[in-house]
Amino acid sequence: MINYDGRTFVSIENTANGEVSSKTVFEYKQEGKILSATYSGGDITKGTLIGIVKDDGSLVFRYNHVNTNHEIRGGQCTSVPEILKDGRIKLHEKWKWMDREQSVGESVVEELMNGGTGATF
Repeated sequence: MINYDGRTFVSIENTANGEVSSKTVFEYKQEGKILSATYSGGDITKGTLIGIVKDDGSLVFRYNHVNTNHEIRGGQCTSVPEILKDGRIKLHEKWKWMDREQSVGESVVEELMNGGTGATF
């Protein structure tokens, strides 16, 4: 099983209806099969997610955040990992807003080198 604890990710692709951008940084934590993270940056003031790490390393989670317009947004996501040649993880995500919009989207987040907060891949 992949261990996501202490890993830092940044968005590299997102559909137009998403609010996450390349300025949004995710700090992952893992305890057993429980995944949690905090995220912020770009249009996101503060966000959290909580979910499950499946045996194959894929993720299922719910997310909630406050954006820069002071709106509370939230949804659900499934992520499939890809292990890159340098050992970092790229997550291919399918998500759905579960608030006023109910639209779906896809995004890709990629692990930063050495868990840093700069955009070094």
